Amino acid sequence: MRIFLSLLGLCVGLQAADRPNILWITAEDMSPVLGCYGDKFAVTPNIDRLAKESVRYTKAFASAPVCSPSRSCLITGCYPTSLSTQQMRSGFAIPKSMRGFPALLRAQGFYTSNNVKTDYNTGNYTEIIKASWNESSATAHWRQRGDKAQPFFSVFNLMTSHQSRSMVWPYARFKKEVQSTLPPGAIHDPAKVPVPLYYPDTPLIRRELARFYDCVSAMDLQVGAILKQLEEDGLAENTIVFFYSDHGSGIPRHKRALLDSGMHVPLLIRFPKKWQHLAPGKPSSTTDRLVSFVDYAPTVLNLLGQPIPKAMQGEPFLGPEADAPRRYVYGHRDRVDEVRDLARSVRDRRYLYIRNYMPHLGYNQPTAWPDNGEIRQEFYHLAKREKMTDAQWHFAGPTRPIEELYDCQTDPQNLKNLAGSKAHQKILNRLRNAHRKHIRDTVDLGFLPESEAWEMFAKKTGWELGQSGQLRMGAIHRAAAQVGTADEATLAQNLTSKSASIRYWAALGLVQRNALKIETKKLLRKALTDESPAVRIEAANTLAHHGDSARAVQALIKDLAHENLIIVTHAARTIELLGETALNAKAPMAASLKRAETIRPPNTPATVVLPGDKDLAMFVAFSCRAFLSKFDTSD
Repeated sequence: MRIFLSLLGLCVGLQAADRPNILWITAEDMSPVLGCYGDKFAVTPNIDRLAKESVRYTKAFASAPVCSPSRSCLITGCYPTSLSTQQMRSGFAIPKSMRGFPALLRAQGFYTSNNVKTDYNTGNYTEIIKASWNESSATAHWRQRGDKAQPFFSVFNLMTSHQSRSMVWPYARFKKEVQSTLPPGAIHDPAKVPVPLYYPDTPLIRRELARFYDCVSAMDLQVGAILKQLEEDGLAENTIVFFYSDHGSGIPRHKRALLDSGMHVPLLIRFPKKWQHLAPGKPSSTTDRLVSFVDYAPTVLNLLGQPIPKAMQGEPFLGPEADAPRRYVYGHRDRVDEVRDLARSVRDRRYLYIRNYMPHLGYNQPTAWPDNGEIRQEFYHLAKREKMTDAQWHFAGPTRPIEELYDCQTDPQNLKNLAGSKAHQKILNRLRNAHRKHIRDTVDLGFLPESEAWEMFAKKTGWELGQSGQLRMGAIHRAAAQVGTADEATLAQNLTSKSASIRYWAALGLVQRNALKIETKKLLRKALTDESPAVRIEAANTLAHHGDSARAVQALIKDLAHENLIIVTHAARTIELLGETALNAKAPMAASLKRAETIRPPNTPATVVLPGDKDLAMFVAFSCRAFLSKFDTSD
């Protein structure tokens, strides 16, 4: 019915003036730290003014706490975990029919521009850019359309609040390139900055938090400039404006975490008077409707009377045929750069559930590029259990709970894990079941080891195989769910499975056990020659953690020389985290570093996205340098 009405609207022959323009202003790496969201320390007058003219969403969420997977979701209207785009810069292909939703608007006469970021996290990103945008560049603008009456969909991606500026750059560079753009009244005083309870209160941390707020204020000036241009061109009264960020703030425990600090984003939508009938409320009103990034593409299409492709998994929350409000939004965390992980989340309007499938790895894993930030080094310096509160140790400690449950209404900072509370077991079970249903119904491909997925998706995309039902992911999901819950005998039995993915999860589940039986160790030693590299590497890691390091490290060294850099990334990261236990890998890691730097020169900025092996080579180099630096005696 929705598609029929949309097509009927097109047949009426709407003129350009009868269609609104759509403007997306996207901030990088920013939680709702804005005056209009109640943050009294923020200096954001332009965005606050926009909020008074907009509907403010209080429960909008990213699909992932990092940018590339989130952007693949935004451009397709599909879950990255269904597309196999959930790993950071992994390069898996998606079907050629998924050209990006702006391509559908171009076909209906819209001018589409993107300034400037793409980073769609798929092997066919160049095809998406070509199909989606009339212009995608640092100068792209609605002003470049030849016919000034032509409707447009324009995107501006503002990097000023990005992690590079707010944390990674040397402080002197931040002052020169960001803080210097602010008037004195907009510069934040570190002595007055609010310090969340999950942060130690030190002068350096205060300085860096104030720095982040300065970045947000500088970004606010850019928002004001874009809105002013819209006014100057006489387009404000025919343009629906979206302002949102791509995930939580680019500081520790925000970006890369499925906690609200990493997933909750601001969303403001301004409807001019002419298009007020499409709004869910009056200007300056708020809505607590749950919204996810997967909903944005179908929502824009619905607002503009366009049919929504059947493949889109999102639900339009605006327009004449908007869906009923969601009960849940879902999140995923997978490999980011060299850092391996897998966690999933479910959020309703009050509670957040997180399932950590690699609980032996903490929230604050070492990670080369962000570790350039002094605030992260401060965390490492202070990360001693006796010196930290429970809230601080939850992030800085070496492990994570298997399950987490938070009452976000009474505990907005997610400080008290209620997963063990008897009073909350009904809620825990409801959200746990919603999570299981979601990964089953959407065919979550993230549970396949990355190297196995590359083999499986050689001829058909992950989406095509997954949606066809050929992959039979249910058994793999169940094997992953046994991490942290199954006994040793069950995990040992899984090591003999015909499925490489099940064997992989068995080896991963055994690493966190306090001790292993002799028979289990024998199975793990046998797995060191498994046909699956992912199984070999995880078996080696488990053995190394259970006293058989010499044999394990030799196996890892072999895969460090593999021709496939996905496998090398996995082996190098495993050796890095083993540290001194893997001392014999020094020379092979140095050789691997040389190989990686040949593929991607070390002076290439980390934020530059490059195709094929070039990004993977950067991740290999990250792990190799971090490992070798532990043995650097030059000082």
